[in-house]
Amino acid sequence: MAEFEATRGMPASSTIVYGVASDVDIMDRWLPQGLSVHDSGPGRLEAGGELIPGGGRHEGLFRASPDQLRVEWGGRDHPGYAGWLQVSDATAGTSEVTVHLSLLDEPDTGARADEVRGLLDRSLDRLADEVAARST
Repeated sequence: MAEFEATRGMPASSTIVYGVASDVDIMDRWLPQGLSVHDSGPGRLEAGGELIPGGGRHEGLFRASPDQLRVEWGGRDHPGYAGWLQVSDATAGTSEVTVHLSLLDEPDTGARADEVRGLLDRSLDRLADEVAARST
């Protein structure tokens, strides 16, 4: 089992960042390229794309907690995948986002682990860009 985590400063308040990060309708703008998600009912998402293990479309669980500024997700039909995103206040109207992934079937070292870390970093860069566009 591999655990991956990345943190990035964001150019807006925690409530703005949380609003962007928890909006399923715009997640494709900042999630890794090759991954798409769509709302499939209360507490559920449908995910698809080349980054999904086994390909095709998979149903996932999704919970957004505005009072905690936290988003959690997991694979309903692929229980070896779960994650969370936490937004916290920083200084002077900025905030910080931490994303954590648990991947049961992935190694925590080697080329695949480096690829997952790169995907996390690029996703946080894209989230920061999306937040900056929303807050100007």
